Amino acid sequence: MVFYRSINGVCGLLIMLLLPLMVACPKTNSATPPVPPGPDLAAYDALVADNHRIEQTVREQERMLQEYEARIHRLQLQLLESDARHQAQQAQLLRQQNMLDEAVVEVVRTKAKLRSIESRAEAASSMAEAEIALKGLAERIATNDGGPPEDYLKAEALLRMSTNEFKKENYGGSLYLAGQAQNQIRAIQSHLSHQVDYALAPGEVLFAQPLLLKVLTRSNLRQGPSQRSKINRTLEEGSMIIGYSYKDDWIRVHTEDGSQGWVFQTLVGGR
Repeated sequence: MVFYRSINGVCGLLIMLLLPLMVACPKTNSATPPVPPGPDLAAYDALVADNHRIEQTVREQERMLQEYEARIHRLQLQLLESDARHQAQQAQLLRQQNMLDEAVVEVVRTKAKLRSIESRAEAASSMAEAEIALKGLAERIATNDGGPPEDYLKAEALLRMSTNEFKKENYGGSLYLAGQAQNQIRAIQSHLSHQVDYALAPGEVLFAQPLLLKVLTRSNLRQGPSQRSKINRTLEEGSMIIGYSYKDDWIRVHTEDGSQGWVFQTLVGGR
């Protein structure tokens, strides 16, 4: 009995001694704490590669931009050169026209002095033919809102001069001037023979002269100036066509067999 009491006393004493130590010691977790993740090297390498590709793309686009700017500059210079050449040609044409007018007047004066043997009837007949042709032209160009073309006014002036010389009994000069008027009239008739006989679409513009063109690659001839327009037929590469007008990027053309329609402008070129 005394032995058990001793054991209990010892156990109680041990518990009292260990209890402070148990309270003072922190609780530990037996599980391993998570390790913070390290850098994703694969994602980093992919990002570096993307940046490198972007830099290469930017450099390539900058190079292309410089080439385009240089090309635009060259085209602008060519345009200026073309304008200067055109102005020089216009000035030369004006000088030549003045020289031609002076030559016509001199010929008429010379014929008046020579009293050439051209008959009065021949001069009158030539004048009458020119007058009839000129009236026919007046009816054909009556719908032109811009007034008579310069060629028509020139023919009209030549016929008027012919009439004046006829009244002066300069029949040689009258015949010569009537012939010049007829030549001018024939040139106008040739130009009008190539003009279209249909109503222009809104925004459609006639070429100053019909253009002789050929098809550069197999192309569709459409009813209207649009990709949505119905296809009339297909034109083979090398087909010969004539362009009469344009609207935006489309050209109205006639084929050799009489068909007409619209072709995209990059599909045709000069013969």
